[in-house]
Amino acid sequence: MKRIILGTAGHVDHGKTTLVKALTGVDTDRLREEKERGITIELGFARLDLPSGARVGIVDVPGHERFVRTMVAGAAGVDLVALVVAADEGVRPQTREHLEICELLGVRSGLVILTKKDLVDEEWLELVAEEVREALRGTFLEKAPMVAVSAVTGEGLSELVQVLDQLVQRIPDRSVEGPFRLPVDRVFTVRGFGTVVTGTTLSGRLRVGEEVEIHPGGFRARVRRIQSHGEDREEALAGMRTALNLQGVEKEALSRGSVVFEPGALKPSRILDVELQYLSSAPRPLKNLEKVHFHLGTAELMAEVVLFGKDRLEPGARDVAQMRLSEAVVCLRGDRFVLRAGSPLVTVGGGRVLNPLAHRRKRTKPWEREELERLTTTNPEEVLRYHLERVGLMGLKTSALGPRLPAYGPQFKSLVEKLSPELVRVSGEEEDLWLLRTRFEVFKEEILQALRKFHERFPLKPGLSREELRARVSSAAHPRTFELALSELLSEGRLVAEREYLRLSEHQPVLPEEAEALKKKVEEVFLQGGFIPPEPEEALSRFREKPQLAQDMFEVLVQEGTLVRLSEKLFFHRKTLERAKELVLKHFESHSELSVGDFRKLTGGASRKYLIPLLEYLDREKITLRVGDRRILRKGRRPSK
Repeated sequence: MKRIILGTAGHVDHGKTTLVKALTGVDTDRLREEKERGITIELGFARLDLPSGARVGIVDVPGHERFVRTMVAGAAGVDLVALVVAADEGVRPQTREHLEICELLGVRSGLVILTKKDLVDEEWLELVAEEVREALRGTFLEKAPMVAVSAVTGEGLSELVQVLDQLVQRIPDRSVEGPFRLPVDRVFTVRGFGTVVTGTTLSGRLRVGEEVEIHPGGFRARVRRIQSHGEDREEALAGMRTALNLQGVEKEALSRGSVVFEPGALKPSRILDVELQYLSSAPRPLKNLEKVHFHLGTAELMAEVVLFGKDRLEPGARDVAQMRLSEAVVCLRGDRFVLRAGSPLVTVGGGRVLNPLAHRRKRTKPWEREELERLTTTNPEEVLRYHLERVGLMGLKTSALGPRLPAYGPQFKSLVEKLSPELVRVSGEEEDLWLLRTRFEVFKEEILQALRKFHERFPLKPGLSREELRARVSSAAHPRTFELALSELLSEGRLVAEREYLRLSEHQPVLPEEAEALKKKVEEVFLQGGFIPPEPEEALSRFREKPQLAQDMFEVLVQEGTLVRLSEKLFFHRKTLERAKELVLKHFESHSELSVGDFRKLTGGASRKYLIPLLEYLDREKITLRVGDRRILRKGRRPSK
């Protein structure tokens, strides 16, 4: 079934609510005050099933100038608008303001309904129709169908339904891709069920039993029940008037302007980059840093308008700007907003969000305007490039890219496939990370350069460990990005991994004769020490004529694995460690356990300073297993014969 939302618009007392009742049988004025005063104060909702089988959800809005803020909330998410003009009055102030609001909100389809046809003659009706056409010139309703009706006599209603049905068929269904989003327009409680919120589902889908997140507040709740126009549903879909019965959140925690959405899909922000249209009907220029009423979805809050490279925006002008909000909002790129200012408040402008997660920009810097101008493009590829350029090596997760593009599901997959030569995908267990290939290649060169400098400084050393190498390159890179860069460099043959060390493929550590000779002498000191090796400082003090070279040779022996570090100042020759293994295995040929005293005898009387690190080493090597203050041979080990 096609899911379409129709919003009414028009001046107060032009018959919007009466028309909805005549079409649907539903009186959308629910409040006692509305019935007493005869005007709509709050949003009203009804359902109209068309001959084609399409179902239209109707949002009836107030027409009085005092309730324009409510009208803006109701217009959020409508697919088409019915501009209602009373035939006996013609175009009035709120007729024009509501039309401007619909244009600012991006509504692109609708029709004009001349009501109260029974109160005028044909000649007057033609004059009013002509006046309306003149008022609509240059707007999205310029060529819209116009139907004259009487809700009292019923004249023209059947024609109106047919025209509406034809319009609805031309409106594409909303995609259910992307995160579920529902700006709340009503909150109430139902006895026995608890908190209920209603709104128009802007995107995605939601099923009974699933969890949702609520902004502001960051609350989590579970969906107990879903209804649309009073009918129970298992699923809410984009384009549907939806009521959600929420479990786990109190009514007082929500209000009109709250947003219910898929957990984690949206991030709050108090700064938005925008493209702003300042209406030609605005009473005066818009000043830099001027405070305005900012309407987004069903929310209204205060905002400060930041202009770039200028101090004012003239009526009728379009420009890029930044909104700094009094409270954080959640939204997507492309979402529409409305600005109202002055006293009394009037609609002065609006536009679309370019970046829903913007950073604070400096208005006097020319590159800030250039960046914002880049974001006005309708090309998602260019938008993706821009955001990845900004973050560099940090990259952006898939969930962070979605709101900035916006692109989800097949649309996102198609976009990254199209740009695959330009992108690097860093896979993760939970979520992928995306970078630009150009920046990633620069990072790979940075890794090579770090190794190149190391080899120049320490030509005798075999290379750097992964941890040491990472410490020498950009800290902005995610650990997974660093590992992917190493993997590519290794597969390209530009790096070589030997044991735990990495080196440039062209680097071959060649020891001069003097260094080689000294290396052997340093090694011999530790080999002769056996189970009682000297501390490094003591061993190297024997080579005072070449202290730095001796130190370098010692480090080379450690990196090669010839000397093995068992504690901060205790290094054993690997042959000594192999001898310890042999002695222990020989011991277990005739014994079931090994004490520290036994091990002391095996090693020729070494002290606990050396014995304990050696025993712990044998435990780590899974030769022995400590049981109390003794060791036993691990299962699977066989004493040497």
